[in-house]
Amino acid sequence: MSINKKELTNEQIMKAMKCKTADELMKLAKAEGFEITKAEAEAYMAELVDYDLDEEALQAAAGGTGPYDAKPSNQPR
Repeated sequence: MSINKKELTNEQIMKAMKCKTADELMKLAKAEGFEITKAEAEAYMAELVDYDLDEEALQAAAGGTGPYDAKPSNQPR
């Protein structure tokens, strides 16, 4: 079953981004209820390289930040 990216949660995406190999991604997908081929996993890994986020960006994507969480740029974080 191919993965519809719209069905993935932010948490699943964050887990996938931490995978270092296609095999790790295949194991994660299976644990999350998806079956993907090695070719699909390699394609997803190639896509994920374009979305290399730092820890702060990962937290923002996973937990979401909004105007109430934001600090003015002139104040230290």
